[in-house]
Amino acid sequence: MTSETPAVPARRRPWATLLNLARGFLIGSAELVPGVSGGTVALVTGVYDRLIDAAAHVLAAGRRVVVGPDRRAFTLELRRTDWWLVLPVLLGMAAAVLMAAGTMEAFVTSHPEHARGLFFGLVATSILVPMRMLPPAGARRVRDVLVVVVAAVVAFVMIGFAGGQTQSNPSMIVVFLAAAVAICALVVPGVSGSFFLLAIGLYSTTLGAVHDRDLGYIGVFAAGAAVGLATFVQVLRWLLHTHRRLTLLAMIGLMIGSLRALWPWQEGAGGAESGVGQLIAPHAPVAGPVGLALLGCAAVGVLILLESRRAVQSGQ
Repeated sequence: MTSETPAVPARRRPWATLLNLARGFLIGSAELVPGVSGGTVALVTGVYDRLIDAAAHVLAAGRRVVVGPDRRAFTLELRRTDWWLVLPVLLGMAAAVLMAAGTMEAFVTSHPEHARGLFFGLVATSILVPMRMLPPAGARRVRDVLVVVVAAVVAFVMIGFAGGQTQSNPSMIVVFLAAAVAICALVVPGVSGSFFLLAIGLYSTTLGAVHDRDLGYIGVFAAGAAVGLATFVQVLRWLLHTHRRLTLLAMIGLMIGSLRALWPWQEGAGGAESGVGQLIAPHAPVAGPVGLALLGCAAVGVLILLESRRAVQSGQ
């Protein structure tokens, strides 16, 4: 074994495992909220690139089994996977979904202005994260601006369609396909999988199935998510490695455009079930949404500072 021998991720300290569990819980909680992307939280907590790479290795290992079988290549891909990151994050995400689905739906539905205020602050400040990750700029400044503007406009316009009526008894084929698309949104900052489910009327149905432990629905949804993830992660990883600046600029634009969904005051948007309404000027309540927005900004700011300090200490 020479050049093909992978660099096996080193064993992590217990506190690092607990930190990754917390990261997973935050990512999972974010995906329960229409308009908030789990990919954004992964960016803020400093694990986005590592999670995409780890997912790509796991998927490559699975492909070796299906296409091969090539036991040696399968083992190499698994050894390249940072399991000390992946497993705690997955456990944290699962815990968030199982524990917080009902609570999150109730918060978003019963207190829409306060919920959107909090998440507006979180996402708005999170835009700093991909900006800090940008490689040095070249001479194509106009192109860079156009990428951000186009991505922001696309997100802004598409969010306007998120007003679908709830489907109480959807076809399992629809659930499978919806999950395949929604999981792609999970790994793209600024694109909310929950908002896609809201747009097609499956948001409350899906959270209700999780809360009620409807194993049939959950199984079909999980299968669709696995298929979607397998087809999308490799593309995204290639983009991040070969066109990193353009990909990050597009993410910045998507995050900017997604703020439309999180403006606290919207006419006709009485909660998650109403989708996105017309954006209007602030009205009562004002103090609560503004205070929570500032709290969200501060929380992300602290996370960015902590992640920067960790990166400096580890020499990254």
